[in-house]
Amino acid sequence: GLGTVLDAIVAEVTRVSPAIVVVDSFLTVVRAAHAAQDGGLELQGFLERLTLQLTTWQATTVLVGEYEVGDVPMNPVFAVADGILWLYQSIDRNSGVRKLQVAKMRGQAPLPGLHTMRITEDGLEVFPRILKRNHDPDRKHSSHRLSTGVADLDEMLGGGVPAGDSILVTGPAGSGKSTIATQFIAAGLAKGEPGVIAVFEEHPQRFLAHARSRGPNLDSMIRKGLLEVIYLRPLDLSVDEALLEIQAAVKRTKAQRLVIDSLSGFELALAPTFREDFRESLYRMAGALTGAGVTVFMTTEVAQSFTDLRFSADLISFLSDDLIVQRYVEMEGEIRKVMTVVKMRGSNHSKDLRLYDVTKDGLVVGATLHDYRGIINGVAQRYQTTEAGTD
Repeated sequence: GLGTVLDAIVAEVTRVSPAIVVVDSFLTVVRAAHAAQDGGLELQGFLERLTLQLTTWQATTVLVGEYEVGDVPMNPVFAVADGILWLYQSIDRNSGVRKLQVAKMRGQAPLPGLHTMRITEDGLEVFPRILKRNHDPDRKHSSHRLSTGVADLDEMLGGGVPAGDSILVTGPAGSGKSTIATQFIAAGLAKGEPGVIAVFEEHPQRFLAHARSRGPNLDSMIRKGLLEVIYLRPLDLSVDEALLEIQAAVKRTKAQRLVIDSLSGFELALAPTFREDFRESLYRMAGALTGAGVTVFMTTEVAQSFTDLRFSADLISFLSDDLIVQRYVEMEGEIRKVMTVVKMRGSNHSKDLRLYDVTKDGLVVGATLHDYRGIINGVAQRYQTTEAGTD
């Protein structure tokens, strides 16, 4: 009976004096009690004796069982336990993700929600759910500006990116988003400001090779420990897992600038179960990073539309303090690139639509399109001039 089981456990614990006691599976013991005559009463007495023994042992006791959430109200085991950890496995199409919830922890305030975990060669690895930073009404907007590495773009931004901001660059494929991101990091490294680049769309070596072709050679900065390029494309990635990896890299390098290239690739790397909450998770992530004083530079790809000027996919532009939009425009039989600063939170900025190009030396900003109309529609036409002036 259960009394015999408990006597055996007590005898072994007394003999070994362990720091940790594991009963696996405790559910088997409970089922045996229910199967016996007056099993409910025997289980109740067993739990009372077990509770008394637990208070006398200088050990942490772990009871393992395959329970359902509906078992909690009717099972006295859960009233005895000081802490309850629920383990889940979410299956979505071909994706399987393990999650952990701290349902109860007596005398403590655990992080709410479901936390991602993985079973690896090193054991169990848990990635706590990062909460959005608390709003600090006394936190003043920084007056210090960081150069993007492109002088004309700094001018459009009103003097550069405010330190501690999150800035988002959106545009179609090939519009030069990664080029600006690379120049932003390189500008900081030139001033001795460490940086981190998190890439989701290509391997770090390919990213660095492309960076060399666009101008800045970042390899020497990596060797000096001023720059770290991390590649985040594990199977069934979670936002919290990525954020913890990024935060670790920021801590190692003491980074002041962070590039995430790109949010589009980031979303594709996520397990399907995390994509539904992608915007909410990004909001928490951006808040946690900028709250630590890091200036975050993000890129995202949007499909080119010649009928409207879309800011960013799935309306994620609200995540950033500052927003730069790039797009293609048809001008006099050619496809040209145009960019503008759509918003800067708490700061003045240029409203101009300016031509730009991506050269072997990086991104070069050109003239303001004063003499054209229809730019936002994607087909720019020069204003017709007459003897009386401009129409």
